[in-house]
Amino acid sequence: MLHEPQTGIAERPMILRFESFAIDADLAVPPRPFGTVLFAHGAGSSRRSPRSRYVAERLREQAGVATVGLDLLSPAEAEADRLADHLMFDVQMLAQRLVAATDWIAGDDRLGQLPIGYFGATTGAAAALLAATARPQVRAVISEDGRPDLAGEALEAVRVPTLFIVGDDDPAGLELNRSARAHLRARSELRTVRGASNGDGESAVFEALADLATQFFSRHLG
Repeated sequence: MLHEPQTGIAERPMILRFESFAIDADLAVPPRPFGTVLFAHGAGSSRRSPRSRYVAERLREQAGVATVGLDLLSPAEAEADRLADHLMFDVQMLAQRLVAATDWIAGDDRLGQLPIGYFGATTGAAAALLAATARPQVRAVISEDGRPDLAGEALEAVRVPTLFIVGDDDPAGLELNRSARAHLRARSELRTVRGASNGDGESAVFEALADLATQFFSRHLG
């Protein structure tokens, strides 16, 4: 059975408009937040992912951080990409959009002075690692079921603690994440979650991901 967020902290749907693009976002701010986590979604994922929404809920309720769920493509771009399947693999573009969203947060009266974390899924993980090299307020990155290898040589420029989370049933993904981790000069961890890649035991997977994210961001954004 899939978990749906039950939090009393309401998510506020927004459209973040920039000079050359606009993206959808969901912002939720708990009382007296001590940090903000941006969820960067890539290929095959979106800000409406039940998995990411559950993790975001737990972060707000148990870690006291604000959360921003981001679709790094506009609805029209996402629809076109279902046929072409190239924009979601343009990690440089995705990273630029994540940086733009980070700058938007920096201008917010409530959140602007708080440290930032990134939670990147699939190709959004590579975008998060690239974006983390561009803004000093980014203090920690999680790559969940990600393609951090797509960040390429930029991995060596990452200076923030990074947690790689991979399903224990995904040997190819595990190898890609191990290889990417080897290029980091920052502190990093690699953790496996049972059944995270094939959807088995979703309740347990959601709980495990939320526990890892809550502990990691509490430690590095606090």
